Amino acid sequence: MGTNTDPYQPLERDLRITRGVLEVLSACDHPVSIVTKSHLCTRDADLLGPMAARRLAHVSLSITTLDRTLARRMEPRAATPERRLDAVRVLAAAGVPVGVLVAPVIPGINDAELEAVVQAARAAGAQTAGYVLLRLPREVGPLFGEWLRAHFPDREKHVLSLIRETRNGALYQSEFGTRMSGTGPFADMLRLRFRAAMARAGMGQRELALDTSRFKPPQRPKAQLELF
Repeated sequence: MGTNTDPYQPLERDLRITRGVLEVLSACDHPVSIVTKSHLCTRDADLLGPMAARRLAHVSLSITTLDRTLARRMEPRAATPERRLDAVRVLAAAGVPVGVLVAPVIPGINDAELEAVVQAARAAGAQTAGYVLLRLPREVGPLFGEWLRAHFPDREKHVLSLIRETRNGALYQSEFGTRMSGTGPFADMLRLRFRAAMARAGMGQRELALDTSRFKPPQRPKAQLELF
């Protein structure tokens, strides 16, 4: 849940749609992996904890930076870095396997924080971590350029140059296997830094070892009584 949009939008506090979905998944022993940047996920720790005990739940928190000012520029109106780390602590305390995604990593903007985010995630109780190099498919490229000019006009050329260095001269490459991590010396350096940070923190790569064998269909109301 959360590959296209966050399942814990602010309106979820009132609508409780995600909560309802989790209740159905729990009743049917259906595994779920959640990706979010909202502290609201802790509200459902009472559901996710027992599901995790049955190897049916995993949550990943997206943490792009530990710098509150930068976080506001990158993700306005989203939870602060401190709140996201607190969500990691709350879920981990409830027995939920928690991972952290450093995503997106923007060369020249937040890549210097890669190690610090991994360490903070581990200290909060995260078991796994991953990172995603900035992706700029289709119309996202021009929008990102506008964002750079608005917030980092002095770094615009440098940042775009680094991105092209990781995308074989383009702003984006969609090939499977490299679109999330890029290619070239800068991308290789990121990989090595991330591996070293993970080793120092004693953490593993993202693994979703969820149990898919327990599923049972929901019980439907019967249309008529049985004869026998």
